[in-house]
Amino acid sequence: MNAVRIALVNDYEVVARGVVGMLRSYQNRIQVVELDLNKQVDESVDIALYDTFAGTQGDRVAVKALAANPAVSAVVVYSWNLDPTHIAAVLTNGAAGYISKGLPASMFVAALEAINRGGDRIHIGGKSTPTVITGDWPGREEGLTEREAEVLALITQGLSNAEIAERTHLSINSIKTYIRSCYRSIGATSRTNAVLWGIEHGFRPDRVRVDHPEPAPGGSELAPQA
Repeated sequence: MNAVRIALVNDYEVVARGVVGMLRSYQNRIQVVELDLNKQVDESVDIALYDTFAGTQGDRVAVKALAANPAVSAVVVYSWNLDPTHIAAVLTNGAAGYISKGLPASMFVAALEAINRGGDRIHIGGKSTPTVITGDWPGREEGLTEREAEVLALITQGLSNAEIAERTHLSINSIKTYIRSCYRSIGATSRTNAVLWGIEHGFRPDRVRVDHPEPAPGGSELAPQA
């Protein structure tokens, strides 16, 4: 069986490369052919995997545009948001599938394969499925959780608390809680401090396309495409 060809779509290279790292042991089944960081998918792929980290949710225009791209056979949304109403809206918006970011790599790969062959579209695990924190994100080495990092990324982009809540589908109180814990982790005392810290530590979105991001023969990687 041929490997499923996928493009990873996110605004942050460290996040996209974290997913590549998760899939590295499954290269015979999943072939990552492109990272698209604020760029349109260029190569023909079976699946465009839309990672919602610090981006709009899957029920918005970005996923609809991906689904309309002739190079993309199917769009799959990769998210922490497991609200059934939201998932239904995402599928109505043109996505072919929805996968929880809490699945371990083996289940993640099996979910991609199932969606690609027209099987089950929703893969969020069950109560007995352990939540696995995998991949990478800006600020992880400084002790930020993925949710704290996402909120900080949106603060760095200039969004208000209300705008962050609307984008992430979290409550204002949850956003405030993440901000407080984030500030403690990075030693920020104000929003201005947090923005400056974010700018200095890679929290601004990237804008590049990386073709064939897996290591090439000899250990080098192909250069990003502007």
